[in-house]
Amino acid sequence: MCIMGMCVCVWFAIVTPHTEMGIKWHQFVRNDDVWRLTGQPKLTAIVQSRHLNLSGHIVHMDNNADAKRILLALPPEDWRRPRGRPRITWLSIIQQDLRSHNLTLPEAMDMTQNWFLWRMWLMCDTMQS
Repeated sequence: MCIMGMCVCVWFAIVTPHTEMGIKWHQFVRNDDVWRLTGQPKLTAIVQSRHLNLSGHIVHMDNNADAKRILLALPPEDWRRPRGRPRITWLSIIQQDLRSHNLTLPEAMDMTQNWFLWRMWLMCDTMQS
């Protein structure tokens, strides 16, 4: 997602609940209080859920699919990213998301085999955050 798109998402996630509740800018109501009152999940929880949802699709792909091979491959030991580029990979983001839920990658891959259980876990997890 581009920077502009991310800014629009953050603005929409913050401003919309305030305006729906009739909260004016001068009332100084904390965002956490608004999210608690509206029951809207935090934007970070939604993004994390989408990451994990995509990882479920990737796991179900054929092992010869280019997308699966590219996203699940580890870079060679001697390979380095160009200067200024982040060291983080898509797989490390997924592992970080899973770690926050006390799951490992192999456990999550096993859980995705039961598609109904995986979808229910994702939905419940997003609503709790």
